[in-house]
Amino acid sequence: MKDKTLVFGASLNPDRYSNLAINRLVANNKKVVAYGLRGGTVAGVTIETELVNFNDIDTVALYMNPLRQKPFYNDILSLNPKRVIFNPGTENPEFYSLLQEKNIHFEASCTLVLLSTNQY
Repeated sequence: MKDKTLVFGASLNPDRYSNLAINRLVANNKKVVAYGLRGGTVAGVTIETELVNFNDIDTVALYMNPLRQKPFYNDILSLNPKRVIFNPGTENPEFYSLLQEKNIHFEASCTLVLLSTNQY
């Protein structure tokens, strides 16, 4: 499994979409790492509360509103992911521009839908 997804804005709350995404990514045999405000474990994935040295990130699945994203722009850009998925509620034209400058693909989409339709 070379393609690794970073769930950015992960939550321990099973009702949150980031939590559902971690569970579905794991169920689909995807390599997953996670960053969130509160640490813990979801589906065997440790949610880091500090930006550890995430490496070999293929996809960043954002689950953080645009105002909360801003302090993390450089951190996400430094990962040099192949793509960033802006899940519903995370759409951010300002960040789109920064990603375009670095030639990083982005899409306003839903990780859960992409997985369920085999488009992930």
